[in-house]
Amino acid sequence: MRVEAGTGADSLPERRLSRRTLRNETLLVLALSLGASGVSALISFVGSVTEPGGLEDQAATLNASAAPGRPWLDLAWQLFGITTALVPVALVAHFLLREGAGLRVLGFDRTRPWFDLGRGAAVAAVIGSSGIAFYLAMRGLGFNLTVVPEALPEVWWKYPVLILSALQNSIVEEVIVLGYLLRRLNQLGWTPGAAMAGSAVLRGSYHLYQGVGGFIGNMVMGVVFVHLYRRWGRVGPLVVAHTLLDIGAFVGYALLAGKVDWLPTA
Repeated sequence: MRVEAGTGADSLPERRLSRRTLRNETLLVLALSLGASGVSALISFVGSVTEPGGLEDQAATLNASAAPGRPWLDLAWQLFGITTALVPVALVAHFLLREGAGLRVLGFDRTRPWFDLGRGAAVAAVIGSSGIAFYLAMRGLGFNLTVVPEALPEVWWKYPVLILSALQNSIVEEVIVLGYLLRRLNQLGWTPGAAMAGSAVLRGSYHLYQGVGGFIGNMVMGVVFVHLYRRWGRVGPLVVAHTLLDIGAFVGYALLAGKVDWLPTA
């Protein structure tokens, strides 16, 4: 059954806000989260392409140590970063509650756990295999940096932190760039096609630090996710899919780096 995103029958009566309020609110949320990440990624990309040598000879490191040689301080910084990164999601929840909706209107709740888990796992299985192949091809052609998904020390909290990092990334990206942004763009009068393009370009932009391949690959993923969100009316399955993809990347790299020939390392 096809469900219009953001039109749940069980949502509260909604307050109508002015277009100016909606526009300014959206810009502020993006400026505090993924919009700022997009600008940061663009600056990083410019630095990479102007660096001597090819992109494939440079590395983009995720989940690095924040306090090398000091594991407890490092853990504190890791948890602090994960927690504070979720603040924009709390802000989105506040704005949605103000208009009488809440995160449930985006399909981010616990009402359909098996639906979310099943659909999310299926999406992750399809995108994961093709994503790895695309990354290796783009790096081989010189369009992508070597992505190092994790560079944490071998301590007891390494894998729990990697899983929490994957979950945090997924919640922030799918709630904001998928559910919230599409809802606001629809309220601002954007056509479905323009809203899809805007969401996909934003998703690609904050992955530009990985190179052209990271930008294109995530833009395509953004189009797929928008289509599925509009079809299912829930961000839940996409949060699950994104979480599984990131866990596969982070934990998989930690387990396989240096042990298999096909996985590039810095």
